[in-house]
Amino acid sequence: MKNLKFRIMIDKFFIILIAILTFAIIVPLFAILFYVVKQGVSVINWEFFVSLPAPIGVKGGGISNAIVGTLILIFLSAIISIPLGITAGIFLSEYNSSRLSNYVRLSTEILQGIPSIVMGIIAYIWIVKPIGRFSALSGAVALGIMMLPLVVKSTEENLRLIPQSLREASLALGVPYYRTILKVVLPASLSGILTGILIGIARVAGETAPLLFTAFGSPYMNVNILKPINSLPLLIFNYASSPYHEWQRIAWGASFVLIVFVLILSLMTKGLTRKWKTEF
Repeated sequence: MKNLKFRIMIDKFFIILIAILTFAIIVPLFAILFYVVKQGVSVINWEFFVSLPAPIGVKGGGISNAIVGTLILIFLSAIISIPLGITAGIFLSEYNSSRLSNYVRLSTEILQGIPSIVMGIIAYIWIVKPIGRFSALSGAVALGIMMLPLVVKSTEENLRLIPQSLREASLALGVPYYRTILKVVLPASLSGILTGILIGIARVAGETAPLLFTAFGSPYMNVNILKPINSLPLLIFNYASSPYHEWQRIAWGASFVLIVFVLILSLMTKGLTRKWKTEF
């Protein structure tokens, strides 16, 4: 009886401890979000989204070039990482015990732990130095390398959840192996793969360090991927550290826009997961 009371007391203690720790994590998070929203909402208007940054000493201005630059960087990084990541994930899932798959898996895990600023230096050496200029392409390569491990791991883990009987049923009907993977296995795990892709996009959307060495930033509207380009994280970094009050206001507004963008991606992830969830 004493042992039972002791176990109940320990159980309640850990429940209270978990609640306290959860509260300790949530409160700072909501405090930060509240402050960003409070500072950023006051700057938001139509001109803020469609105007270019104003010169020093001039009030107003917007972040249109940073929004376009962010979308370009995300699009290019997705083109680089998604096909390669899905292909590598399929290989790791289907050839799990081969020596090459062990090397690929180890490389993916190491790549996931490399700091983002190192990715920027790598892209600088690979692309910026040879072509002699900063560019959106070099920034997209750095972000694509960062996004790649998330796509690979999400693809591999979700393909492993597909029952082997589903593959066997397709093969028993005479469907070739490659069509079984493309037409049966991949669609069945589409929800999880898309979730990993959106999480990867949400992660690289807020990265600043690699872009300092690659995209560099620009006060102009630019869609040429071989020239410097601005982005929301770069604009926030440069404007928040400036001594000008107007630029700091713009940085708060851009921070709010970036948070909303990441929130939308998170909601899309939840929605896609529920809509295309496959049960076996």
